[in-house]
Amino acid sequence: MIRERRFWLFKSEPSCFSFDDLKARPNGTEHWDGVRNFQARNLLRDEIKPGDGVLFYHSNIPEPAIVGIAEVVSEGYPDWTALDPSAEHFDPRAGGDNPVWYMVDVRYVRPLKRPVTLNEMKIHSELSGMVLLKRSRLSVQPVTQHEWEYILRLGGID
Repeated sequence: MIRERRFWLFKSEPSCFSFDDLKARPNGTEHWDGVRNFQARNLLRDEIKPGDGVLFYHSNIPEPAIVGIAEVVSEGYPDWTALDPSAEHFDPRAGGDNPVWYMVDVRYVRPLKRPVTLNEMKIHSELSGMVLLKRSRLSVQPVTQHEWEYILRLGGID
């Protein structure tokens, strides 16, 4: 049985990891580490699959916005940064038999022709159901196919 492609929004502060940083990685690919919320972890571990689309969202800036498209290129796997005591995202609860946290690899696809800001999304009733607009603090969240297509159109991609 072939699984239908799904869509997601991944948040990142550009001062920590930007869409341009993803583009600059070898093959435009990087692991998405440091997620420390159980609901988002469950998505990374159980729901997000290779081939799924990702809206890359720059958060915690004066004008938060979706700036580009990425694609998931791996199944979820244990986030090794949780095991490294010198890492920013170390978690002493995590261990070999109990990974606790998961990550996926994502690959740069393309920028939007123009960023779609949070304020702009709020004025479109077609997007009123987006998890992002419901004050979600999740760094990884689902997006419907309709929302995905609408955002791409707003961003200048047909």
